[in-house]
Amino acid sequence: MRLRDQLRLTALLSMPSILAQVSSIIMQYIDAAMVGSLGAAASASIGLVSTSTWLFWSICSAVVSGFSVQVAQLIGAGKNADARSVVRQALTATMLFSIAIAALACSISGSLPSWLGGNNEITNDASAYFLIFAAGLPVFQLGYFSGAVLRCSGNMFVPGMLNVMMCVLDVLFNSILIFPTREIFGITVYGAGLGVQGAALGTVLAELVVGVLMFLYMWRWSPQLDMRLSSGSFIPKLKVLKKATRIGLPIAVEHVIVCGAQILSTVIVAPLGTIAIAANAFAVTAESLCYMPGYGIGEAATTLVGQSVGASRKALARRFAKISVYSGMLVMGVMGVVMYAAAPQMMNFFTPDAGVQELGVSILRIEAWAEPMFAAAIVSYGAFVGAGDTLIPSCMNLGSIWLVRLTLAALLAPVYGLDGVWIAMCVELCFRGFIFLWRLYSGAWLKKLA
Repeated sequence: MRLRDQLRLTALLSMPSILAQVSSIIMQYIDAAMVGSLGAAASASIGLVSTSTWLFWSICSAVVSGFSVQVAQLIGAGKNADARSVVRQALTATMLFSIAIAALACSISGSLPSWLGGNNEITNDASAYFLIFAAGLPVFQLGYFSGAVLRCSGNMFVPGMLNVMMCVLDVLFNSILIFPTREIFGITVYGAGLGVQGAALGTVLAELVVGVLMFLYMWRWSPQLDMRLSSGSFIPKLKVLKKATRIGLPIAVEHVIVCGAQILSTVIVAPLGTIAIAANAFAVTAESLCYMPGYGIGEAATTLVGQSVGASRKALARRFAKISVYSGMLVMGVMGVVMYAAAPQMMNFFTPDAGVQELGVSILRIEAWAEPMFAAAIVSYGAFVGAGDTLIPSCMNLGSIWLVRLTLAALLAPVYGLDGVWIAMCVELCFRGFIFLWRLYSGAWLKKLA
């Protein structure tokens, strides 16, 4: 392939995936803004458990990665029937796993906010929000699994469009479930008045509708994955499970430890007060608009590298990885500039509380400096996953977060407050980007392939 063709294919696969990621962030913006209108306490109740929701969700997504990479490599090798067989087995394995994880999460929902250091003002809402999220994990898993295998087959468009649809549904469900019945422009609009619990229910319902549609498209209308083209067993085979474990287990362990670090960060932030918790939660959501394009390009890199590896074209896999990383750094660098300039407007969108706004603007502008190197880490990791190289990159992520970020945060938080926590994050992301670029250029991530 010519360089022009490689750039064009990378862009074609990246844009729908970026759109899907950005749409999910817009949904989080909508949730945060709607809940933010209820006050700082309501926002803090969601912010308190947000890292825990990421922990459980990321474990489920890691399990999917172990199978979706196999699908990408099989399709790249032209073995579509084998890819469909893996999808059948993966569906059984991932759904059973998500049900078990959901049961575990539900069992700790009552105690979790207290474990995280939340005060009595926010623990009840935080517990209810987390319980609803936990019960919805199998719903999230169905949609994520279907979207992941579609993307690995090269179809970025359908998952992207359905995720946009999910944003619209989330607005609709939230407007009904969060607020009480009210008058808007002289028209009575029904509302359930569930507050924080309504935000969680709205998200689960939106995920349910889109997850079912995503699954149906994958199952019946995907040219590569249409299950009507061949039959097979839904019982997972040992060979498939072993490969999924080899790919997915390091990712899952990494996610557990990384999210554990994020939870520890929440514990560091919690004593700083309700204003700090709310500002931290809003800033995390605001920043995600900058880094989600990186995750979209990273998903494209996983597909491009995975299919190139499946076709035994290592040189092409290496070129796609570098093109994707450069693209991600450029896009997120621009987004970092936008975030720095628009930080006041972004925080004003989330909350009317002046104290939360001021603190949020300060930490967003600290984080803006890290965006290009954050992109290098995100997209490089996506490329490594496509090659099945997950153990060393996972260890790199863990070492960077635990040894650099948390150490600095613990040292700086007592002196600089929430600003200190985000300075530590900025320094760590730059360091992580550097070590991922080093591994990318070393070629070690491809050496074990024949």
